[in-house]
Amino acid sequence: MTDLQLPRSATLLLVDDEENILKSLRRLLRQEPYEILLANGGEQALQLLSQHPVDLVISDARMPGMDGATLLAEVQRRWPGCQRILLTGHADIATTIKAINQGRIYRYISKPWDDDELRLIIQQALAFQHSERERERLERLTREQNQHLQDLNATLEQRVKSRTAELQQTADMLDMAYEELKRSYVTATEVFSSLVTQRIPRNKQSNAQVIALVRAYAEQYSLGEALSRDLTMAAALYNVGKLTWNDTLLVSPADLLYKNERERYRQYPALGESLLMSLEPLQDAARLIRHHQERWDGGGFPDRLKGKDIPFGARLIKLAVDFIELQCGLVLERRLSRDDALLLIQKYSGKLYDPQLCEQFIKLCTELAPDLVLADPSILVLDTRRLEPGMTLARNLNAENGTLLLNEGKQLSRPLINKLIAFEESEGARYTLFVRQPAEAGATPQEAAR
Repeated sequence: MTDLQLPRSATLLLVDDEENILKSLRRLLRQEPYEILLANGGEQALQLLSQHPVDLVISDARMPGMDGATLLAEVQRRWPGCQRILLTGHADIATTIKAINQGRIYRYISKPWDDDELRLIIQQALAFQHSERERERLERLTREQNQHLQDLNATLEQRVKSRTAELQQTADMLDMAYEELKRSYVTATEVFSSLVTQRIPRNKQSNAQVIALVRAYAEQYSLGEALSRDLTMAAALYNVGKLTWNDTLLVSPADLLYKNERERYRQYPALGESLLMSLEPLQDAARLIRHHQERWDGGGFPDRLKGKDIPFGARLIKLAVDFIELQCGLVLERRLSRDDALLLIQKYSGKLYDPQLCEQFIKLCTELAPDLVLADPSILVLDTRRLEPGMTLARNLNAENGTLLLNEGKQLSRPLINKLIAFEESEGARYTLFVRQPAEAGATPQEAAR
């Protein structure tokens, strides 16, 4: 669970006409960083509220005299910033509705309560209260600053004009920093993906190839930066939901799984989504991961979506994943060749795959070189000793074990090139890099490759 932002201390008022309930609640919360006030009825509670600043009131629903709903409604009217929770041991719908409508309570909890759940609800209520107070503080600050700016505009208009260029430059720098942050998030997912693949034999590692495929499609069909970024992150982490599997299940073809294993297999897209949803920049990618095993005819999982109800990115990820995993032996018992995999995908167009997207995908794969880089005259294929400072990577560079060494877009420097050469010698390997010549160099790609 994400850490809750809580104030350093909080004051809780517990209201119940039963002494043993109050004692039980105080005992439950004695290890928490709260100041506890107790009241045996509504009138005493209101008196305490008028004497002490209280952050949260927990009141029983049924009490003699003033019931809990009436008390919380009065608290809402007089101290609207105080959070309110209704505690009830009765199936009293009318009281609960009154508490919700008039007292605008945060939650209601049934007796007997679960201790851990009650503590968590209190933490959540206080965290919500803290965030609301912070929002109100920021709104007040914004209003004050806006008023200050209006005053400045009335008296110092010329000064504001003189700073316009400087402010614009700062905004541009912030935009550049934000774009770099988003690119860094993509790189981070690919690094994590390369770590995940260490559990998988090299001949069954699929993520890097799936990433290359969706990037090639995105570039060929101009999908736009935001969707391309989400596709790349989804391709990097589409199988993160398999991390809890044992090594045998991890490399078993899907068609050979037994009933229990098959049921576990069908859960991995939803599990992958749940693991990533707490990370806001990954939420759209997580949605693509959830639905990348849906089928065009509605026979997929986990939600049996059909046709264009399946997100476009998820349809594309499925094509790329199936194409690569068929060749890795992760779908059928035997590995398929590249051509056989394309023929099988074409056979199931309109059943498993979006027909129009399938046609574009097959055309793309047919025209692609085996290395999955489009025939782009600006891309050079060089070994490390022919690299020059200023060149930019056009494709991720992975070590032989699948670890990400350098990410796409990295500009090469002489020290970095020397490190690559030294790394090759230490590993006894040879690497081929896909690079773009710097535009200002003046040499054509053909001249640079000679």
